[in-house]
Amino acid sequence: MATYILIPAYNAAITLPAVLTEVVSQGLPVIVVNDGSDDTTKDVAAGFPVSLLSHPANRGKGAALSTGFKWALAQDCTGVVTLDADGQHDPTAILKLVNAAVEGKYGILIASRFSQFEQMAGLRKIWNRFGVWCMRKRTGFEISDSQSGFRYYDAALLRTTTLKRNGYDLEMELLMNAWKKGFTIGSLPVPARVADGRSTSHFRPVQDTWNICMAFLRHM
Repeated sequence: MATYILIPAYNAAITLPAVLTEVVSQGLPVIVVNDGSDDTTKDVAAGFPVSLLSHPANRGKGAALSTGFKWALAQDCTGVVTLDADGQHDPTAILKLVNAAVEGKYGILIASRFSQFEQMAGLRKIWNRFGVWCMRKRTGFEISDSQSGFRYYDAALLRTTTLKRNGYDLEMELLMNAWKKGFTIGSLPVPARVADGRSTSHFRPVQDTWNICMAFLRHM
């Protein structure tokens, strides 16, 4: 039984080698889900000691996370750490996040970029601030970054949650499901290397922000 590291990857051939070099050095088992990339992402991942899963076509970040969660649970994992393939997160903070999550008995512990919100662009900055306020008001938990993809998920939460969303809104769906099921949610300050991954992210500011908002409102 172990904590697994899960990386959803779509057309990430340029950034993935550096990310995997650091992630693998953390000593935890790693899963890469190649989400229908049409570049050499799959070949790059195959060159590292990771468990490689692939979608035949691009299905979205949420679908890639769901595929990875199911695989990790089948290996009897104790938890899953997710981070992006574009290099915006700091892999050296993975063990710090895991240890804090286990010690604090969190269902979800988010690596928070709160100190960097001013570096974010447009809608991402606005929604992150508004989303943080809404989540605190609704759940009562100290959530200082509702959109960070660098997170720890406890296996008990993943086993009791049916996931429906295929995009970035799946991460909000998980937060709201965790709250409804009585799991503890928290934040750990972990500055990102790039505050919002603007140069490499596949995040669509208008459409994905709208989907995230809707995921929150559906659970109100």
